[in-house]
Formats: sequence, structure tokens, C-alpha cells
Amino acid sequence: MVATRDTSHRRQQISELVRQHGSVQVSSLAQQFGVSLQTVRKDLRYLSERGVMARAYGGGIDSGAVGPAPAAEPHYEAKRTAYLDEKRRIGARAAAMVQPGDTIAIDSGTTSMQLAEALPDIDLTVVTNDFGVLTVLSPKTRINLVMLGGELRRKNMAFYGGLTVEALDALHVDLLFLGVDGFDLERGITTHYEPEAMLNRKMVEAARSVVAITDSSKFGKVCLHRIIPVSGLDALITDTGAPGEVADACRALGVDLQLA
Repeated sequence: MVATRDTSHRRQQISELVRQHGSVQVSSLAQQFGVSLQTVRKDLRYLSERGVMARAYGGGIDSGAVGPAPAAEPHYEAKRTAYLDEKRRIGARAAAMVQPGDTIAIDSGTTSMQLAEALPDIDLTVVTNDFGVLTVLSPKTRINLVMLGGELRRKNMAFYGGLTVEALDALHVDLLFLGVDGFDLERGITTHYEPEAMLNRKMVEAARSVVAITDSSKFGKVCLHRIIPVSGLDALITDTGAPGEVADACRALGVDLQLA
């Protein structure tokens, strides 16, 4: 009976971890609870069959964050040209927040590239994992560039992996400009790619202030992997097409909403 109670208690704890963090990993759960990988996989299968969570490669995710069908990831070239005017305005507004001497992190994304284009060539340190951001900023010689290494994901031309996450351990930044794939008031800020969600959470930990930059097409979309809740933002820069409920939620949560 003790083993049965232990199993039930562990599964309750796993359920709570999924609700708190949005996703869990088999390896970390096995280490945390002192059980085998096979035991954790059985736990996740059990919880998945009861609708508590959904299985994902190497772990599980909150079923509430998935919904009936998570948003599909658009092709990179399609993202580059979609809502381009809005992204340029958002990028310019974000660049205006940056002061000489700041250290900032710029997440991957096509809106992030517009921020990089708008940044003046001033004394500044920029930390990024995005190849496009690096390319745009390279000619601006007064900007000190710190590239987070790792494995290049060509689908969005950015670097991810354990090396990328580890590189942030010793870094602290004034501002993080966080790109958005999905923005839902209940399910939070989400992305298509699990390593990106892990990296973004690490970026959030390293930042004094977190600013989401996104065009209004991302509102109401939910992707597979959650990064942070909306309440984890300090500011949101978007275009004037933002729904009224987003503005209301920002006011209620104390998030600085800026419309470009």
C-alpha cells in the first residue's frame, strides 16, 4: 500500500508542476523524485490518458496550453514579410526604450530584426541568439555584440540548445525584448519550439525588465510550449490592432502597454 500511496502522491505533484510551469521533462522528474525514467514515463502516460496533460517529446505539457489544435509555425520567409509595417513601428518604439550604456537581450524573431534595424549605433551591449539580429547589428560598430552559441535551427535562423542556455548563467541584462509566437490572456506567452521556451525562460531570469514585442496577429494564438504568463511581463509593445481585452488585462496586471 505504501508504494501505491507514493505513486499517487508523485503523480499529484507532477500534475501540479505541469500546471505551474506549463511543461515538464522526464529526466528532471526522475532526478527530482528519485525514480527511474521508465517510472516517470508511466506516470506521464497515466496523466495523459486522464487529460491532465499532453505528452511531448521527452516530457509532457499542460493540456490547457495546447487546446484543440496548437497554432502551426509559419514558414520563416512568410513571417518576415507579414505585418511588416506594424513590426517596423514596434521595432522603432522598442529601440526608443534603450539608453546608452544599457545591456539588452534580443530574442529571436522577425519583429526582433526590426528592433535591431531601428537601434542607433551607440555604446550598447546586445545579447542575442538570432542570426538575423546579428547580421543587422554587425555594421553598427559601437554596439558590443554577444552571440549565444548552440545549434542553428534554420526554420527560424536562431541558435538553441544546452550551450545556449548555459551561456546565460553569468549574464545579467537591463532589458529583454521577447518575441512572441502566441499571446493568450489565460495561457500566457507561448512558442512553437521547446528549446526556445527553455531559453526564453532563462532570458527572463537574467533580465531586470521584460518587454514583449509582437504584432496584433499573435493575440489569441496558443502554441505548444509556454514561456511565462502575461503577468510576467513588465511591458508590451504592439500595434493599434490589439484587442480591447488585452489593454484591459495589461492595466489590471500593471503591464505597461505601448501601441505603435
